[in-house]
Amino acid sequence: MNMQVPTGVIAPPAPKTLAETGLSAVMMRDILLKTMFRMNLDLVTEISRTIALPVPLAQELVDLARGQRLLEATGTLHATSGNEMGYQLTDAGKSRALDALSQSEYYGALPVPLNAYSDQMKRQSVRNLKLTRPELMAGMGHLILPHDLIDNLGPAVTSGRSILMYGPPGNGKSSISNGIRAALGDKIYIPRAIEYAGQVITVYDPIVHSKAEESIDDPTSLRRSGNRFDNRYVYCDRPSVVTGGELTLDMLDLKYNPTARTYQAPLQLKSSGGIFIVDDLGRQAESPQKLVNRWIVPLEESRDILALQSGEKFTVPFDTLVIFSTNFHPNEIFDGAALRRIFFKIKVDGPTQDLFLKIFAMVARKRRMPLDERALFHLMKVKYPTINNLYANYQPTFLIDQIIAICEFEGIPYQMTPELIDRAWGNMFVRDEKIAK
Repeated sequence: MNMQVPTGVIAPPAPKTLAETGLSAVMMRDILLKTMFRMNLDLVTEISRTIALPVPLAQELVDLARGQRLLEATGTLHATSGNEMGYQLTDAGKSRALDALSQSEYYGALPVPLNAYSDQMKRQSVRNLKLTRPELMAGMGHLILPHDLIDNLGPAVTSGRSILMYGPPGNGKSSISNGIRAALGDKIYIPRAIEYAGQVITVYDPIVHSKAEESIDDPTSLRRSGNRFDNRYVYCDRPSVVTGGELTLDMLDLKYNPTARTYQAPLQLKSSGGIFIVDDLGRQAESPQKLVNRWIVPLEESRDILALQSGEKFTVPFDTLVIFSTNFHPNEIFDGAALRRIFFKIKVDGPTQDLFLKIFAMVARKRRMPLDERALFHLMKVKYPTINNLYANYQPTFLIDQIIAICEFEGIPYQMTPELIDRAWGNMFVRDEKIAK
């Protein structure tokens, strides 16, 4: 199935010359040699696909290495590959590949220079998005939310600025964050790796980034230059990184692998152009104040500062919608200065009784659980007064799933009765009592 040509965000054009890659000839040549050595490649079409260059430029790079006697033609035409000529490393080429690998194990797709990546981020900034109310509501899918919450959430998302969602647990803060992510909808270009001062930093991460399509030369084409965009990038859904209690400050720094002598982008750089969700703020080993202090400059100036192993610091784009989600009151975990840095503060409270009943009915319908008037009366007039009628969005799903589990264990049709409500309710809360030790 052929995918449509990407629309919307302006694509990074495929380089027409080696100079247009923005990389030095030595770096490109060494990555070529390392890739052929590690992956045992011998065909230009394979090399083109792996180092993410159009076929004509991959051929030019091969010819450059041949001119330096680092590669040689095998003299063999591959009939199964369009009668392509094969190439192999010479002894000098193997020696150069090993020397280059001793300096950095990185091979594969050529990186994108940091300045070119910064330009592309401006073209696809999350702040360029202007979501409408219907688009945001569509992203929220099945969630039943009060109108005033959408009134506050919409401008926050459209601004591309930081958001703090707070309120009691179990009311959908995580689900709302995921709904925002779904509402973004469009796609952007993520570099496989970026280059700064001769160092390679890998960015594309299949765990974080959802690939849509690649732009690869058709080897059967006469001109073989059909790339619709620079294949050093991957066309992806806008990324989202979700972290929780495991988040530490060092996750926000470049990760250096001393064995491979390569760098991996920190979480916020991987989320560029998308969303960075910090869930359960206040549960991390680091204090919320320290985490926000780390982001003061990025949040205000849309740029982040990273450091190489040498100590050299450099600036990268900070283009991500940061969403903090916490069960604590903001005044308990932040000082006034930190709160000023977070542009929107939105309280996500429990539902009203009317909204609770709507959610309960919707979940019951989805689960094929028939509603029962006696059971609902018992739930609303007998059980909820015991907790001062404090409703939470998670409770309908919890209670109905409990009833389903009981019915399936007892071997009875799905049904809702006051007795089953009592059994389900008993699992929703833990009785306050002393346990003998």
